Amino acid sequence: MKTKYWILLFSGLLLVCLAVCCFLFRPKDTTSAGIYVDGKLYRTVSLSQDQVIEIDTKYGHNTVRVAGGKLCVTDADCPDGYCMTKPKNSGAPIICLPHRLVIKFTSSVPDGISG
Repeated sequence: MKTKYWILLFSGLLLVCLAVCCFLFRPKDTTSAGIYVDGKLYRTVSLSQDQVIEIDTKYGHNTVRVAGGKLCVTDADCPDGYCMTKPKNSGAPIICLPHRLVIKFTSSVPDGISG
């Protein structure tokens, strides 16, 4: 009887810990992204509206596409093209060093740490 009690107690505790981890480490919902050129805010875009943004600066040309709640750089005339990645809606910023372009995703709800 004692062994069965401890197994049930441990299983319940494990389930509670798993539920808490799933809640705390779920992906953050993002609704917008800030496009920065040379360290200055160029434009804030909503990820809920499909759009194509042409960015022409003295550093070069980039095409940013928003579709289906995700954002990506579809065209860039930089020599390496590292900024052209698959569409995403969160995570690390998209950076094009030759064009001094940075796209940062913005969380819709403050996370309590930075908010």
